[in-house]
Amino acid sequence: MAIDINAIRRKLGSLQTQNNKTSLLWKPSPGVNTIRIVPYQFNKENPFIELYFHYDLGKKNYLSNVTFGEADPIAEFSEKLKATGNSDDWKLARKMEPKMRTFVPIIERGKESEGVKFWGFGKQVYTELLGFIADPDYGDVTDLTGGRDIKVTFTPPEGQEKWPKTAIMVKPNQTPATEDKNIAEKVVNGQSEIYEVYRKSSYEDLKAALEEWLGEGGEESTQPKAQPVAANATATNDNIDKAFDDLFNQ
Repeated sequence: MAIDINAIRRKLGSLQTQNNKTSLLWKPSPGVNTIRIVPYQFNKENPFIELYFHYDLGKKNYLSNVTFGEADPIAEFSEKLKATGNSDDWKLARKMEPKMRTFVPIIERGKESEGVKFWGFGKQVYTELLGFIADPDYGDVTDLTGGRDIKVTFTPPEGQEKWPKTAIMVKPNQTPATEDKNIAEKVVNGQSEIYEVYRKSSYEDLKAALEEWLGEGGEESTQPKAQPVAANATATNDNIDKAFDDLFNQ
């Protein structure tokens, strides 16, 4: 049987697209990293981009339409489960509900020629960064001519630790983001949009993802099939079925 060249080309294109998306994201290396947060080309009044995700549904992550203030079937289903009053349902609902992660456009010192990338972080780092900007002693750290660099110290988890640690410190000196005109042009007008990395899904696509995950048994798919079913597990399954029916079969 001859090789399907067109299929090979499609696969190659898919892998190249994935690599391009990954290259737009910045993650700190272990140790001290120095970056500069820059104005976001697509919203110059606010560089912070708040996105909401559904994590680890069938080992996949989905951008929630809550991000856009739109209906999201997974979020709706989560709220239905919370309303059952069952503790197991509540735990499952908490897992499924959309969770915020914030991104900012940055350039990394020593790698400015790579252009603007997006750094994503949780609530603690977000709160600290907002605090620095709100402090008149620091002000607008993103200003291209009089802003400030930021030191990001990243410590991977050690021993029994589950999560890495990220510490930030705003440098005291005001400096330009770059003195290279070509890099400056990239920073101002050559940015990618965050939604090139994280694509919006339609309501129907999210509904299909939810149906697929529930069809696989959700978290319960990891349990041995020979185990006897406890009464509370049966109740949870019944509640899940009812919540799904109420939501999509009205």
